[in-house]
Amino acid sequence: MTDKVLALIPARGGSKGIPGKNIMQISGRPLIAYSILQAKESKHINRVIVSTDDERIARVAKEWGAELPFMRPAEFAQDLSPDIDAFRHTLTWLRDNEGYEPDMIVQLRPTGPVRRVELIDAAIEKLAAFPEADALRSVTMALQTPFKMWFIEGDYMEPVARLEGKPDSQSLPRQMLPPVYWQNGYVDVIRPRAVLEKNSMWGDRVIPFIVDEPMFELDYPENIPVVEEALQRIQDGLPLTPEESAERHPV
Repeated sequence: MTDKVLALIPARGGSKGIPGKNIMQISGRPLIAYSILQAKESKHINRVIVSTDDERIARVAKEWGAELPFMRPAEFAQDLSPDIDAFRHTLTWLRDNEGYEPDMIVQLRPTGPVRRVELIDAAIEKLAAFPEADALRSVTMALQTPFKMWFIEGDYMEPVARLEGKPDSQSLPRQMLPPVYWQNGYVDVIRPRAVLEKNSMWGDRVIPFIVDEPMFELDYPENIPVVEEALQRIQDGLPLTPEESAERHPV
């Protein structure tokens, strides 16, 4: 295994769905604390940094054990700022100011606090086993296939995706179409070269990390009870509800 694994937790202050979301209390802890503690419990992650533009988030993140060596510039913390802005800023700041260059960066989004530390470690180990890969992304089998989706252009429609050898995939039974996967944000692991050399969050080669559990994202107030229940089940060592897992894999 590599010896420099950085967890980066991006947490800007401008949440619209739930103001102050990243530091709101969820089951007795600030939301961001779950991602920080998961990173600190990992057997491979040896540095945990929160990238934020918000002084309140910075203060809470420090209280829970994260590093805040810098504040994220406002231009990289807008509503439409892509992830790569925060990652490039972090990597260049650490290189230029500390001479620190991680071998891998683990992205833990604070809005998805329902995670198992053993799966974070398994994701790191999988990317380490593929030195030619630029990144790993966690995925879940998609409920819908893009081979039956359409764009509407004026009065007509065009397929979103075309399947080689099957010109009319939109009319085929779903069982005849290849399975597709949805990136779920559970955990992503990235080599710095993808960001700094290829200007990408996954580079040229990305490997899958299939998570066969329900996903829980906190975007709106109505998500809070469900997220809290799932966190309690993980704390109690219980599986997440099989009914939700079954719903994600239609037959």
